[in-house]
Amino acid sequence: MNPADVLLPLIPITLIISVAVVAVKIARLRATRREVPSADVTARIEALENSVQGLQQALTETQERLDFTERLLSKSREERRING
Repeated sequence: MNPADVLLPLIPITLIISVAVVAVKIARLRATRREVPSADVTARIEALENSVQGLQQALTETQERLDFTERLLSKSREERRING
């Protein structure tokens, strides 16, 4: 058996494996690389965060008012039931 007959088929396989390893390394580098967002993107994100905080505050206040109203209605119904 000629050694070339054994080694020649291994060359393309080795080349394919090497290219795959390099591709995986490049993909990992790209995945872990952090890009700094532009000033415009940063400003828009901050504006969105402020907007969300405002909405959360408004929702909290609305829920407190709803709870208060429910307590008043419940108290009123209970008084009518007792007096009625």
